[in-house]
Formats: sequence, C-alpha cells, structure tokens
Amino acid sequence: MYRIGEFSRITSLTVKALRYYDEEGILSPSERDKNGYRLYNETDYEKARQIVLLRELDFSIMEIKDVLSACVGEEDLAFFLKEKQAQVRQRISKEKALLKKLEEALPSGTEASAVNRSYTLERKTAEELLVISIRFRGKYPEVGKYAGRLFKAAGSKACGAPFSLYYDEEYREEADIELCLPVSSRIAVPEITCRRLPGITALCTMHEGSYEELGAAYKALLDGAAERKLIPQGPSREIYLKGPGAIFRGNPAHYRTELMLPVAEEPGKDNYVG
Repeated sequence: MYRIGEFSRITSLTVKALRYYDEEGILSPSERDKNGYRLYNETDYEKARQIVLLRELDFSIMEIKDVLSACVGEEDLAFFLKEKQAQVRQRISKEKALLKKLEEALPSGTEASAVNRSYTLERKTAEELLVISIRFRGKYPEVGKYAGRLFKAAGSKACGAPFSLYYDEEYREEADIELCLPVSSRIAVPEITCRRLPGITALCTMHEGSYEELGAAYKALLDGAAERKLIPQGPSREIYLKGPGAIFRGNPAHYRTELMLPVAEEPGKDNYVG
C-alpha cells in the first residue's frame, strides 16, 4: 500500500490533484487507515496511469469520468480514443478555417480587400424561366449538396447555370433557400418542383471570389438601389457561373457569381415571388 505522498511520487500526480480526484470520484483510495489517511494499492496505480494518459490527451474531468465508468477493457478505451481523435480533427479543421479568415483579413498590398472592392452595377430584365428546384431551410453552404440531384433529374434538359433564390430579407443561420436549375422542358421527379419563374427587373453585379465575400456585393447592390431610388424586392438570386466542381473544390478566388436584386420603381410594383 502507498501513502498519498508516495503515490504522488510514483504517479507524477500532485497531492492536491489526488485529493481533487478523490473528491470528484475519479480516483478514490482503496483504503483509509484509522486516522483517515489515504492508502493506494496496485489497482489504484493502474487507474492513475490511465488518468495521466487521458489528461495528456486533453480529456476533461467530465470526459475522464465517462471513460473510467464505461471502460471494461482495451476495446472500450480504443472507442473513446477514436471519438476524441475525431473531435480533435474537427477542432483543427475549424481552427484552420479561422486561420485562413485571419490571413485573408490582413491588409495586402497586392489584392484589394472584399470590403473595398469596386462593383459594376447594371439594371437588367430577366425573362420568364422554366426551372426545376428544391426549396429547403438550412445553412447557406448546404446549397451545393442539392445541385447534384437537380442535374441528375434534368439530364440533357439542363439549359443554364444553377442559381439560388433567397427568401429571407435578413441573414439567418437557418435560411429559406430555393436552388433552381433552368430546363428546356417540363420534368416530373418526386420531391423536385418544376415551375415557371415570372420575369423580373433587377439590379445586377458580378462577384469574383469566394462565397464568404458575397456580403460586399450585396452591400453594393443595396447602396446602388438606394442611390437610384429603387425599392428592393425579394427574393434575391445568386447565379453560379463558375464554382466548385462535383469532386474538386477548385480555387475560390476564381469563382464567378452573378447577383440579381429584384427592384421596383416605387412601392406597389411588387416583384416578390414567394
């Protein structure tokens, strides 16, 4: 049996940590002497070694509790380690994305930032259009996962670039989105709508770059509409002229997206299509 000081030395756990683990029910001594002093045995030692390993692997106290309460053998431990591995990979992915955004936000002498980018605005009339579409509520990056279904349904009848209709006036975490694909004739496929979109008058601009920077293009459209005393209508359109492929994402800096903001001369000329 080992007293707490001896046990601390052989496990590299401080006495303070051992007392804390005892209070938390993670590592309680097998025995206490008549004076209440903690006494640890070989089983406690093996458990302590496991705790040290888990702490080195960045397991929290709550996670360690779960592991110790559920682990019977090495297979159980391996399951928890794989789950932790997946969490770490996800965290690394998020950190890499954040790092990329930080790098893009740094001032650059060779590239203008998206905020200061100049957009050319043009007023256009879009004719009535036959499309197949999928309307869903979700996050903006989820648009891409529905494109394959539309192209598969359309086959040789696809006759234009895919585009999204955004029905919410404001930014939402779960947005009301309709992904559309122009087709040459009507198509009947379960869970896919086929309809004619009415023609619209819209203020348009071309955005070259990643989808994360589209906000600057929308700002240019809204500012342009205000300057021209035009009333924005809904829904706005994003036409994906060049974007990620089915397999390779490509270089986001080379994406080309046409934005169309439906507008009216005055209130009452409502081009909104719901």
